[in-house]
Amino acid sequence: MTQRKKHNKTEEAGLYSELKEGLNQIIQYESGKKVPGIRKHKIRIAELPKYIGKEIKEIRENLAMTQSVFSKVIGVSQKTVEAWEVGRNIPQGPAQRVLMILAKDSSILERLGLVSREKIKKTG
Repeated sequence: MTQRKKHNKTEEAGLYSELKEGLNQIIQYESGKKVPGIRKHKIRIAELPKYIGKEIKEIRENLAMTQSVFSKVIGVSQKTVEAWEVGRNIPQGPAQRVLMILAKDSSILERLGLVSREKIKKTG
């Protein structure tokens, strides 16, 4: 047997041992036993908000954005933003989360580098 084949066999044996150990840990964990290195966390997820019409317009206006700019920032069409603001449509899941974040923190877009603002000097 060549040196290379011996090395590959050793690697395979090591991988097999790791997989076997991992599967045994899963079995122990699922049966309620404590497994070293595995931690449980309880996560509370905030209820999905339901922003409609005027509330959406207020969020956009607090960001000092036109419908066109706002739509580009959140990744929907301008027609969609318009429909939300007049109450023709209601944003669903992910859009509601984005609106919630923007309502709670109007500076988040700048801090994440998603938008930047620069003052334009008036001429004349």
